[in-house]
Order: sequence, then structure tokens, then C-alpha cells
Amino acid sequence: MTEKKKAILLLEDGTIFEGKAIGKIGTYSGEIAFNTGMTGYQEIFTDPSYYEQILIMTTPHIGNYGTIAKEVESDSIKIAGLIVKKFSETHSRAGEVKSLNDLLIENNRGGISDIDTRALVRQVRSKGAMNVVISSEIEDIDELKSILAKTPSMDGLELASKVSTKEAFFVGDENSSMKVALLDFGVKKNIIRCLADRGCYVKVFPHNTSVTEIKAWNPDGIMLSNGPGDPSSMPNEIEVVKELAKGETPIFGICLGHQILALSQGLSTFKMHNGHRGINHPVKNLITGKGEITSQNHGFVVNREEAESHIDLEMTHVHLNDDTLAGIKFKSKKIFSVQYHPESSPGPNDSRYLFDEFVENIKVQQSQLV
Repeated sequence: MTEKKKAILLLEDGTIFEGKAIGKIGTYSGEIAFNTGMTGYQEIFTDPSYYEQILIMTTPHIGNYGTIAKEVESDSIKIAGLIVKKFSETHSRAGEVKSLNDLLIENNRGGISDIDTRALVRQVRSKGAMNVVISSEIEDIDELKSILAKTPSMDGLELASKVSTKEAFFVGDENSSMKVALLDFGVKKNIIRCLADRGCYVKVFPHNTSVTEIKAWNPDGIMLSNGPGDPSSMPNEIEVVKELAKGETPIFGICLGHQILALSQGLSTFKMHNGHRGINHPVKNLITGKGEITSQNHGFVVNREEAESHIDLEMTHVHLNDDTLAGIKFKSKKIFSVQYHPESSPGPNDSRYLFDEFVENIKVQQSQLV
């Protein structure tokens, strides 16, 4: 095995780590984030919600089971770069399996391995999210600082337009009695699958679709997808959702879709200290009193105090680690949303019942129109 090339990691606060290059040789910058999941790295790396982020995997061994074509959540790797402790270029699964290193190179992505990821995560947890640059081609720290200075802050950054579909497309049985319009802010493939598996005919619309165009398709339900970036930077999408929520069509929002729905009702969002990312986050359902282990990926959150005092909204879920808002519903309409990922890809299936509730809302609404 050839000796790996040296790589340098420079944090916005001036901290430097030295390690070995992985993936494609190059320079990568973005906001640093960490994921605490112990499996599902391929689904994580292809999740559009991670667009423009440099991701630390807290699990020490990454790449050991390779990659396969079906374990993707979009058409390409969406993370801007990768940070791991131990990186495996060989894999243990049989069949048509590709190494993670080859997949990174194919997608023009790279990163750094063989650093103390525990120390790095502790730094991020202590000081909060910040920008970072990784390079396996530049060793001059001043040059890296210059690149870092030009890297935009995630606060106020609109990214959904970078990952949303450009043209509408369909998934599912066209003869289905349930038509769902999905506004794509960076949707994961398994969200669409979860709807199609429940008998929905899904039309996936670009993020900037007008209310008129959505209503013209006459959907029975509306899904607001996950996605990257600052939700407050999307005034046009917020206004569209505000208009859609004035109707009686059931709506279900996930992650960024949840935040946009909340903003459309006058609530505010704010950037978290370091966000929630992993497949082991505990959430309490305040309606049933039951706990759920959830898959999460977000750096912004809806203001809980504003939600609790809102005359038309009810808080339905709360994150048990920090008591942040994790779900809301309208008191008088079949509209609800959650801050986490019930499609759970990767992750436990504790929250997939939310898709069933959405489908049930559609059926109830249809029966009332007969």
C-alpha cells in the first residue's frame, strides 16, 4: 500500500490538526458538523441536508463495509468534505461493492483521516459550529486562512436551490387515489419511498414552485421536505407555504420543511450551538407520552417559547437532550411537522408512524369532501 499524502485541517478559531488525505486530493471548506451515528455512512454522505458541510464521523472506523448503489439518498455525495479517525480503503461485504475512497474520488470529494476526532468534536461542542478548511495540496497556513476567510457562514445562507430538482417528476402508482405534492428543498429518496410504499402518487416539485402550480395538480396532501441552509433565507418559499396552509389540504413537514412551516406562521428560527446530527437522538411524543429514538440532521431550530404561546399551534414533540422543539401541529387543521427524519435512513424506525398519520389525514379529508 502506498503512503498516504499529508492533509491539514484548519479551524476558524486557528486550531490545526494534521493527518492523512482521503478521497480526492484537493482543498475543501465549509461549516464543520459531527454525526454520532454508528452506521449508515453512505446514506449520511448523500443526504442533501449536509450540502456545503464538512462532516466529522464520531464512529472511529469508516469505510469498512464499502458502498453499494442502493444505499444513497440523492444522486451524489453532498457533504463538502469528510473527517474520520480510521479510514478503510478495503471493505468486508461481498457482491457489487465499491470502496468509499473510490466513491469520494468519483464525486470530487476528499478529506482527512488519522486525527483525534474525539478532541475535534469536543472543540466543536465547546466553541460551537464554525467553518473549517481541509487541504491535501496546500501546506501554507496563511493561504489556508485566506481560503477559510472566503468561506460563507451558514447563518443566512440559502442552499435549497442548489440541491432541489430543476424539473418536476413523479414516483408511485399514477392510478392511486392519493396524490401528494412534495416541495423539494433537498429531499431524501427514502422520504419519497415512504410515501409511495403507502400508496401515494407523488409529484416532486422544485423548491420555487408557485402556489398556483401546486394547486393546479389538485393534490390530496402536501409534503414539505428536508434540506440544507438557513430557513429564514427563503422568504418566497415561506410565503408559498403560508398560502398553502390557509387551505384544508393536509400538510406534513420534515426538518427544513418543518422550519419553513413554522416561519410561515410567524415563529422564528435560530442557529444552534452545534446542532443535532445522528441516528440516536431521544424525542418525546407529548401527545402519547412515548419516547422515540430518532434520526436527526439540523443546525437550526424553531423557537420553542413562541410555539408554546401560539394560539393556533400545539407543540407535539420535544428533544430530550436539550428540551428544544421537535414537532408542532395546527390545532384546527390536518397540518403537522417534525424537526427530525421519520424516514430513518439510516436509523431506527420508531417514527415512521408519522407517514401513516399523514396518509390517514389524507383519507379523512377525502371522506369529508365526498
